[in-house]
Amino acid sequence: MTVTEQLSALGNILAHGDLSSLFQPIVSLSEQRILGYEALTRGPSNSPLHSPLTLFAVARHAGRLSELEMACRKSACKGFSDLGLEGKLFLNVSPESLLDPSHQPGRTLKLLQTFGIPPSQVVIELTEQSPTEDFALLDNALHHYRAMGFSIALDDLGAGYSSLRLWSELRPDYVKIDRHFIDGIHLDAVKREFVGSILKMAEASRAQVIAEGIELPEELAVLTEMGVDLVQGYLLSRPQEKPPREARQLLPQMQSNQASLSEDSHDLSALLNDQLAVDQHTAIAEVLDVFRAQANLNSLAVLNTQRQPVGIVHRHSLSEALLKPFATDLFARKPISRLMSQDFLAVELTQSLQKVSRLLTSRARQRIEEDFIIIQNGRYLGLGRVIDVLKLITEQKLQQARHANPLTLLPGNVPIQQCLGRLLQQQREAAVCYVDLDSFKPFNDLYGYAKGDEVLLCLAQCLNDRVDPARDFVGHIGGDDFMLVLGSPDWREKLGKLIEDFQNQCRRFYRDEHLQTGCFIAHNRHGQRQEYALLSLSIGVVHVRTEDCAQLDASRLAEMASEAKRQAKAVPGYSLHILAGSAA
Repeated sequence: MTVTEQLSALGNILAHGDLSSLFQPIVSLSEQRILGYEALTRGPSNSPLHSPLTLFAVARHAGRLSELEMACRKSACKGFSDLGLEGKLFLNVSPESLLDPSHQPGRTLKLLQTFGIPPSQVVIELTEQSPTEDFALLDNALHHYRAMGFSIALDDLGAGYSSLRLWSELRPDYVKIDRHFIDGIHLDAVKREFVGSILKMAEASRAQVIAEGIELPEELAVLTEMGVDLVQGYLLSRPQEKPPREARQLLPQMQSNQASLSEDSHDLSALLNDQLAVDQHTAIAEVLDVFRAQANLNSLAVLNTQRQPVGIVHRHSLSEALLKPFATDLFARKPISRLMSQDFLAVELTQSLQKVSRLLTSRARQRIEEDFIIIQNGRYLGLGRVIDVLKLITEQKLQQARHANPLTLLPGNVPIQQCLGRLLQQQREAAVCYVDLDSFKPFNDLYGYAKGDEVLLCLAQCLNDRVDPARDFVGHIGGDDFMLVLGSPDWREKLGKLIEDFQNQCRRFYRDEHLQTGCFIAHNRHGQRQEYALLSLSIGVVHVRTEDCAQLDASRLAEMASEAKRQAKAVPGYSLHILAGSAA
C-alpha cells in the first residue's frame, strides 16, 4: 500500500468515524472485582489500517495524531456507555497530542457529558512513543484534566524514553509496568527486583501499580506474592467488544489471599461492622434520612441486586453535594447511584490486616474518616473503619517490637516460631535456613564488642537485601545466629549471593595484616592463643516441600535447621548443608 493510499484510508476513517473499540478489564486481586477497562482502538477490519500500530503510525506521519486520538476517545466513550460498563474507563492519550498546538482543551469533557460518563470515572492513560521534552507544559496540560476530576495513569513504565522522570514530574495516580518485565517474571530474578523497586517507589508516591501483559498463571502467582494488586492481560481476558463484567469468573485459578510468611494470617473479623447497605436505586432523600438517623455513621455501601458493592457514599461528600444551591430539590428523588463514589476499597474477609493496610495507604485520596467495604465471595458483609486498621496495626507493631532483637531490630524467637508454624499450616514449599557466623567469638574478643555489633548489623543488612517481604522471612535467633525462610524457587541463587555479599562487605572490618594473611590470632576459651580463619558463614538448610508439611511441626523444623547448621559448621570456611524436609 502506497503512502498516498494510506493517507487516503486514514482520511476516510476520520471522516466517517470508522473505528471500533475493544475493552480489556483491569482486575483488583484483593477486592476480587474489575477496577475498570482499558479502551483499545482498531481500524476497519477490511482495511490495511486495522492494526493500531499501523493506524497510529500513519496518523503521526500525516500530522493528524491529535485528530485520531479524539476520534478514538469518542468511540471508546460511546462503547463504554452503550454497554453500561461499571468502573473506570482508561483512555490512551499521547503526550504529543496533548502538546499539539491544535489540541482543544475541553473536548474530552464535552464527550463525557454527551455519553453521561462522570470525569471521576475516567483515567487518562499517558502513552509514550517518542521523547517528551517539555515536562512543564505537559504537567500544565494534565493539571487541567485533574482539575476536572480525571485521574492520570502512566503507561509502559520502564519502556519509554523518560518514563521515570515523567513519574517523578507528573505524580500519576496509576503506573503500568511495561509487559517486558512481566513476561517470564517467575523465571527471572532481575525482573522481580525491578518490579519490587517499582512497588517501593509507588508506595512512596502514593500511586497504584498495574501489571499488564500477564499471560501465564505462574506470572500471576509471583506478582500476587510480591504484592501487586491490579492486573491485566490475556490470562484474564483478551480485549473484547463485550468484555466480562465479573472478576471472579476471570480468576478461577487464584487461591484466596494467601498471607506472606512474615505476617499474621488472621482474617478481618475483628474489623467487621455489620452495617446495613442501600440499593443503588434508593432515592437520595432516603439515604440522607439514614445518615440523619445515625449520627455516628460515616459511610454507606451501595449494592446491586446481587448484593455486590458498586459504590460507596460518604456523609461528608453527600453533605457537600447537597449544600449547593437547589441541589436538594434537584437530587432528592434521584437514585443514590447519581452521587455515590465508585472509587472505593472492597476487601475479602479472608484478607490479612497488613495487606489491607498497604491497600489503604496506597490510595492517595483515602481519608481517615472514610470506611472501606468487607465482602465474602464478592458479596457485601459490612464496613471496616480506617481508624480501626491503624489501631490494630499499631498494636501489632508494639507486639513485634517486644519480640524484636534490640540490636538488629529483626524478629526474635517468638515471631520465628510463628513463621515456621504459618509455613507448615499453609503447606508451602520453602527453604528454612539457619545462618551462623564462624569465628565470631574470637573476632569479638580481639576487635571488641562495638566492632562485633557492626558485623552483626552488616550480616542483618545482607540478609534483608536477599529477602522478598511478600515471600520470605528473616529473623535473629540471638548472638550470631539468624533464621532465613525463603519461599521463592530461586533460594539457592539467593544464598549464593548472600555469601558473596557478606564476603565483600565484611572486608572493611579487618586490619590490613589480617586481610593479607587470611587469618587472625586470638585467645580461645582455654586462654590459649590460637589462629582463626576470617569470618565466614555456615548455612544449614531444610528444604521443605508441600508434602512434608503434614509430617512436621514448628519445633521439629527448628531442630532440623539447627542440625543442618551443625553439619555445615563441620566444613571449614563458607559452607552450605541441605537436608530434605522428608528426612523428619
